[in-house]
Amino acid sequence: QVQLVESGGGLVQAGGSLTLSCAVSGRTLSRYAMGWFRQAPGKEREFVARITWSGGTTSYADSVKGRFTISRDNAKNAVYLQMNSLKPEDTAVYYCEARGLVNRDFDYWGQGTQVTVSS
Repeated sequence: QVQLVESGGGLVQAGGSLTLSCAVSGRTLSRYAMGWFRQAPGKEREFVARITWSGGTTSYADSVKGRFTISRDNAKNAVYLQMNSLKPEDTAVYYCEARGLVNRDFDYWGQGTQVTVSS
């Protein structure tokens, strides 16, 4: 029904920047949100950022506020995560999510992309 494909992960030194992309394909709802989550080794998956597709309302985890920026490109059906001032603790697999704002049964995930921040 819906496919999400992340890209842009890689290795970067602390203090550097990296931009992740998530391409959305398939049939989506009229009202939904796109978000980024991450999971570090030995830790639970945690929320990073989210943006509503139509209104562009954003929300961020406290740990990334001021450093990360989520955005969307409606024409390209894509969502992005601009990550600045990266820290070693940002190292994780980053996942893209599509979730319905009204229909909670609409919930899809990408396969993830690895982000590694070295000291």
